[in-house]
Amino acid sequence: MASQEQIPTRARSRSRGRARGQDPVAPGTRAREPAPEVAAKEEGGIVGRGRQKKSMAPFSGQDVMEISAGFHQVKIGERGGRRRDFYDVGINTRETMEHVKGSKSGTSGSAIQLSANFFRIVSRPQWVLYQYHVDFNPPMESRRLRSALLFQHVQVLGSAHCFDGAILFLPQRLNNKVTELHSKTRNGEDVQITVLLTNELPPTSPVCLQFYNIIFRRILRILGMQQIGRNYYNAKDPLNIPQHRLTIWPGYTSAILQFESSIMLCTDVSHKVLRSETVLNFMENLRQKCGPHNFSDICTKELVGLIILTKYNNKTYRIDDIAWDQTPSNTFKRGEADISFKDYYKNQYGLEITDSNQVLLVSHVKRVAQGQTPAGPALLIPELCYLTGLTDKMRADYTIMKDLSIHTKLVPEQRVGRLLRFSAAINDDTEAQAELHKWGLQFDKQFLNLTGRVLPPERILQESRSYGYNPRTAEWAKEMRGLPVIYSPPLHNWLLLCTRRNNREAQSLLETLYKVAAPLRISLQKAQVIEYEDHQESLLRSLQHNVRTETQMVVVVLTSNRKDKYDSIKKYLCVACPTPSQCVVARTISRPQALMTIATKIVLQMACKIGGELWSIEIPLKQLMIVGIDCYHDTAAGKRSIGALVASLNQNMSRWYSKVKLQSRGQEIMDGLKMAFAGALKDYYKFNKCFPSRIIVYRDGVGDGQLHSVVNYEVAQIIDSIKSMGQEYMPKLSMVVVKKRINCRLFEHSSGKILNPPPGTVVDTEVTRPEWYDFYIVSQAVNFGSVSPTHYNVVYDTSGLKPDHMQRLTYKLCHMYYNWQGIIAVPAPCQYAHKLAFLVGQSLHREPNMELDDLLFYL
Repeated sequence: MASQEQIPTRARSRSRGRARGQDPVAPGTRAREPAPEVAAKEEGGIVGRGRQKKSMAPFSGQDVMEISAGFHQVKIGERGGRRRDFYDVGINTRETMEHVKGSKSGTSGSAIQLSANFFRIVSRPQWVLYQYHVDFNPPMESRRLRSALLFQHVQVLGSAHCFDGAILFLPQRLNNKVTELHSKTRNGEDVQITVLLTNELPPTSPVCLQFYNIIFRRILRILGMQQIGRNYYNAKDPLNIPQHRLTIWPGYTSAILQFESSIMLCTDVSHKVLRSETVLNFMENLRQKCGPHNFSDICTKELVGLIILTKYNNKTYRIDDIAWDQTPSNTFKRGEADISFKDYYKNQYGLEITDSNQVLLVSHVKRVAQGQTPAGPALLIPELCYLTGLTDKMRADYTIMKDLSIHTKLVPEQRVGRLLRFSAAINDDTEAQAELHKWGLQFDKQFLNLTGRVLPPERILQESRSYGYNPRTAEWAKEMRGLPVIYSPPLHNWLLLCTRRNNREAQSLLETLYKVAAPLRISLQKAQVIEYEDHQESLLRSLQHNVRTETQMVVVVLTSNRKDKYDSIKKYLCVACPTPSQCVVARTISRPQALMTIATKIVLQMACKIGGELWSIEIPLKQLMIVGIDCYHDTAAGKRSIGALVASLNQNMSRWYSKVKLQSRGQEIMDGLKMAFAGALKDYYKFNKCFPSRIIVYRDGVGDGQLHSVVNYEVAQIIDSIKSMGQEYMPKLSMVVVKKRINCRLFEHSSGKILNPPPGTVVDTEVTRPEWYDFYIVSQAVNFGSVSPTHYNVVYDTSGLKPDHMQRLTYKLCHMYYNWQGIIAVPAPCQYAHKLAFLVGQSLHREPNMELDDLLFYL
């Protein structure tokens, strides 16, 4: 957002270091790829056998339980890296809430006609789905080979089948519970296949939803789309941006789920940004720029952490290291023999490697299929790897981002048009329709139409005045200009640090800060200006010599946005010497025409960071505490978890308690946040002389499949924390899971046009889930592209608040983020918690000093 601190803090996360004592798996593969001699097509010819390192685990009743549970432990599809497809199916939190069992819909606001990117399944199977476990003797390593061996028996199994390498689904039951089949490889080797019936699944089973998703992915492959990660892309229709050496593959996300009254397909547009240069090109250009002396260090720093694409198998990998001692001429074990990397790629993919002296890239394989090659570092050829995504330098380039946005930021009319053409392509393709017909599936051709509500706009309270704002733009920067803020402590002891070269810009900034602070009633005394030499040691020395206990604020004018300088400032002033600070890049304040606007944002941030309150909105509930929780994984410290908790301290929601807890890798976040929650309650008591009677927790940072942990683990931890305050104290408690990264899109239809819904649009029917107390809110406005709603799922609620009150309160809190004079996508405490966790994970790598707990020092 434009008002965030004037230095980019979102840097690319990197981790370094090679795995020791592990032999590399087959190069360019993630251990579960087929052996070189395996046929390319599922039903294609069979050339040989890839032996497993060990036999597949024997079937047990536990496997049936895991599959039938319909939960995040479901194994089907997991071998393809699709473990999150269940979207937390099987967790019914609504059944425990009496006040929303009848209805979870709100009432306030005006009706609005909408459509959503959902296609109903108008016809689906009504038969039982039969689930079989398939075992091979001798064991087969390759999933494609197992498929080809199994479907030699299509006359027994039928033409309609779905097989993921271990589990087979059929629409009809075989004659026997155990069926023995015999196949031959192309080399004439006999293979015995045992097909064991393990489950009968009715059409209502959650596993059937996963099954529908597998069938739909098959349809996408029939349409010629290629899977990268979780989504499918059309490599045959690339969008080229030659001036920036970028290529965009258009694609789609898809998920079939049970929604309020029907099973529907939710699909959205996706884009994969590829760079036209290979990693080898990048390395050669880098060597020319920096020379051979420091090349290895610079190259490692630049490449580690980047995501690359290998087009020969359309898989993405993260570069974890560079094997400087390995080249394509080196060999590795393949079966019983040694084979060179050059020969492997020639035999497997028909690719000739031209540079025999290039070093290899290392990517650590994290997940492998059951019974296949153990995880280890995969070695990749730079010549065959293409860089994906954008560098920080590219993101900072306005021209590149503008040219990209033309293709990727689709306005509602463009997005709807592309999705409808996608639907038509499925319905017009004979082979795709034949596949759907096999299973009795048919999708609607048009978007889902539904009715939403637009909540009334809020009024902003500032000192003794209140004012409205333009509901379409959802911001009030102009309206608040010249009006006094609610409260700001006088700033009478503060420092401004700058270099001699930037002294003129710093003085100009100071004069403008004094000018804009006066009408806002923010009292700024004259700052002490300190010059430092333009290197990190001098800057840190200046801070150590000049920041005192009585110093209220430090403003640093930086010559560039170098992350190491920024990190050193924040680490010293947030940990060693607790003092609020503000960084600004000299280039940002060098434009006179924009200086007034920038200075206004800076002075408002300075006021917040020392305990000021800018504006508020009317919150009818009394003795209410709002809590925001988010987490971040610190890659620089071994991916340990950082949990951030931010809690309101007053009725206006304008003062906040903030706490961070760092925990070891893999440890449950809420273990540390239990202590943080207790600290928030004590601080609330100190502020108000009483405990809150009602607590609403907004939990951000929960991914698909993690809802079970929140419901069964984190809520219990919060309750334990509350109980620690005293035996008699138990407030009303609500826990709301907040998700921004969703595929749902909403569109307004007005006067024949397709538009973004206005801020305040609420949808709590049709596209919500029947087993949840959930709703969507479009709170923010966007200037270009399609707005994304935020999904709220109330997973625990003893407050008894009406759905309408919960929705309105949530929308109100989206107005209270002091880093932006407008409405944001999530409630303010969620965004505060995100900012805090991100600062600690990116710059501090340790807990901030407790003296800063009551200040928004991280804005």
